[in-house]
Amino acid sequence: MIPPVKKSSYESPLRAAQAQATRRAIVDAAARLFTQRGYGATTVDALAEAAGVSRKTVFTSVGGKAAALKLALDWAIVDDDEPVPLMERPQISAQQQEQDARKILARYAAMNAEIAGRVSALHAVVEAAAGADEELGELAATFALQRRFGMGKLAEELDQRGALPRETSVDEAADILWMLSNPANYRWFVVERGWSPERYAKWLGNALVALLVDPSYEPPNR
Repeated sequence: MIPPVKKSSYESPLRAAQAQATRRAIVDAAARLFTQRGYGATTVDALAEAAGVSRKTVFTSVGGKAAALKLALDWAIVDDDEPVPLMERPQISAQQQEQDARKILARYAAMNAEIAGRVSALHAVVEAAAGADEELGELAATFALQRRFGMGKLAEELDQRGALPRETSVDEAADILWMLSNPANYRWFVVERGWSPERYAKWLGNALVALLVDPSYEPPNR
């Protein structure tokens, strides 16, 4: 009996790396084509051609058009394809350890401008197609809920530091954060009106401080 050929210990990691590279190529192609042509005008065949893979590979690797757009959006938020949510990233941990509410909002505004610079075009694609495509409608709703959850956590941080104005509840603060940090605002100010990302971040930070930090607030150990 011929003994079975032992697989190389490198075979599995190599295959995983190849699969990851294929996935990245498809998602990168999706982000590019969706923002250039729109969601409806971009076919799976076009994605396959742009990524240099077969139509079947698009489905087996990412799951189709809507899944490719979701991945493109998720990766744009965190700026990589590692399976680590934004709320578990170092910049969020640093923000949570800051005690001065004004500095928290300045940090958040700078991070928001950075993320929105990567996300705003894809967000516009999702919003434009949400009404005509059920999967995109669900994606838009999920993205909105995820943002609202994150803003709720940030509002709680401000409340824990005693920074919120007396007339502003945590829920209301989260709503204000959600509205002002919408990627569509970045797109309007920076892409449409020509503001620099730095100016936008400064404006956002100042606006949030004005609305969400009581004028009498003093940070601890000041």
